[in-house]
Amino acid sequence: MNTISHQAALIYVMVVVAASDGSISDREMKTMGDLVRTLPIFRDFERERLVATAQDCGAILQDREGLDAVLGLAKAALAPHLRETAYWLALEVALSDSRVMLEEIRVIETIRRALGVDKLVAAGLERAARARYQVA
Repeated sequence: MNTISHQAALIYVMVVVAASDGSISDREMKTMGDLVRTLPIFRDFERERLVATAQDCGAILQDREGLDAVLGLAKAALAPHLRETAYWLALEVALSDSRVMLEEIRVIETIRRALGVDKLVAAGLERAARARYQVA
């Protein structure tokens, strides 16, 4: 199995959830860009590589077992505490469209299981992400 950097793994997880409904919206792409630009975990990541990294992930997802392959690469590249970060990033991207589709919910659950994120930790991250996007 190939290996990827921890930053690429985080991007792969964001791409997986963004692409789960069949396409990546402009808002989802902007959210991914904003997260890569502002979060400390991406401090030494070359931002101009975001699109190429997302395309690499997309190419893997085209294969029959692509989702399993991408999540396997991500899990192998991420320390346990960064798997929680990956899960949170998936939630951020899913919520960026102001609506979470059923397929995105399924993919988010698949990500949680594949990365081994504890259910209680996941619930806390989900609540925090939801609170961030609430409006009056």
